[in-house]
Amino acid sequence: MTDPDHESRHLLLELDPEKIDENLREAGRWVREQVETHRWTKVRLNYKGKPLLPDIPLGLFLAGELWSLSWAGPLRLILVNLGLGSVLDVELINEADERVAEGRVLFNEGEVEDAEAKYREALRMRPGEPEALLALGVLLRVTGRLDEARDALSKAAADAEHPASEKARAMLDRMGGGTIVP
Repeated sequence: MTDPDHESRHLLLELDPEKIDENLREAGRWVREQVETHRWTKVRLNYKGKPLLPDIPLGLFLAGELWSLSWAGPLRLILVNLGLGSVLDVELINEADERVAEGRVLFNEGEVEDAEAKYREALRMRPGEPEALLALGVLLRVTGRLDEARDALSKAAADAEHPASEKARAMLDRMGGGTIVP
């Protein structure tokens, strides 16, 4: 069973012999959800603020880490954490963030339809992404689709921990309010 407060990060699995099939289905669902969410995530290795290599898919990076850990053992882990760990910056990049940035450029250039397509693509990559929902909400408001804008903004406002949430709430207030949809 998943913990609703940390569903995307943690899986709490109740091992009840009477419900083993249900438990395994729940674990499988969670793993599929994580794979889908992170399949658009890449790893960027930076040294002194500059990328060392092209971005690497997260799955490939983790496979390489596991292989090298089994090859060199715990000594490698200690050396990397004491030595290079303080020099290399490992950054996780999600392609959804890139689509939102591309959409903002297009929106600023007046390419509203293309910008909307980028925002929606970002939301397919990472459903519920507050930055994409906020940007889409702004675009929809500007183009006069107020009901759709309220819907997108209310979803963006639902993630109280994200900085886009406050902006979405403020925009909803200026629009005459709206129900925040989790």
